[in-house]
Amino acid sequence: MAFDYEQYLRPGKLPHIWCPGCGHGIVMKGLLRAMDTCGLEKNNTAIVSGIGCASRLPGYVDFNTLHTAHGRAAAFATGIKLAKPEMDVLVVGGDGDGVAIGGNHFIHACRRNIDMTYVLFNNYIYGMTGGQFSPCTPTGAKASTTPYGNPDPVFDISKLAIGAGATFVARTTAFHATQIDKLIAAGLRHKGMSVIEVLDDCPTAYGRRNKFRSVVDMMKQLKEIAVPVKAAAHMTPEQLEGKVLTGILHQEERPEYCEQYQQVIASAQGA
Repeated sequence: MAFDYEQYLRPGKLPHIWCPGCGHGIVMKGLLRAMDTCGLEKNNTAIVSGIGCASRLPGYVDFNTLHTAHGRAAAFATGIKLAKPEMDVLVVGGDGDGVAIGGNHFIHACRRNIDMTYVLFNNYIYGMTGGQFSPCTPTGAKASTTPYGNPDPVFDISKLAIGAGATFVARTTAFHATQIDKLIAAGLRHKGMSVIEVLDDCPTAYGRRNKFRSVVDMMKQLKEIAVPVKAAAHMTPEQLEGKVLTGILHQEERPEYCEQYQQVIASAQGA
């Protein structure tokens, strides 16, 4: 039986703004399947975003949603979780919103190990706000602000999340559609800060500038560069050159921030 996506959508907000071929719809469908698998209740779930193409997602789904300031999604989500620790809190957004403008909030949410799930759509560029290069734009790639090629080294979002202290980190791609919901569901079940990076395609702002002939070519590249963690263990550094690992990259147990904060409150009240 086909999955009923309409039960989680706001019909009055459709059609969406995403361009033909954009991978964001694939990721949104995976997110909805994961939330359904985990039994998240609409009235007990908050989805928070900042600004950007991916950040428009909360407007389309029928949960408690916040479309906030650019780069501030993790900060707003932190406030929700501290005020309502019983709620399931998710953050969605792009690479520019999450680790450029929102980089400081992102690393400190990871450091604190707040029990929230951050689904980060990494399409290598600022897609909606002008096609500027982001911290994830490949070195040498073109953007509106790097017309002769990006000279910067690239942020590895998953490594950044692990280094900052997130206790669950996973990565997949928009090509691997059936893996998206499984990894997000695993992140939702994890107690602590979960980061799921999804390598995505932006055919309009990134693909055209970088001479991809079609969306199919962009998807083929995502397929070709992805290497499952288990397979990577049997490959040489030379074989892994230019590849990205997919699957669960890191998982550990560590005290969750909101629970620790409640202990501080109880101590201050003399409990």
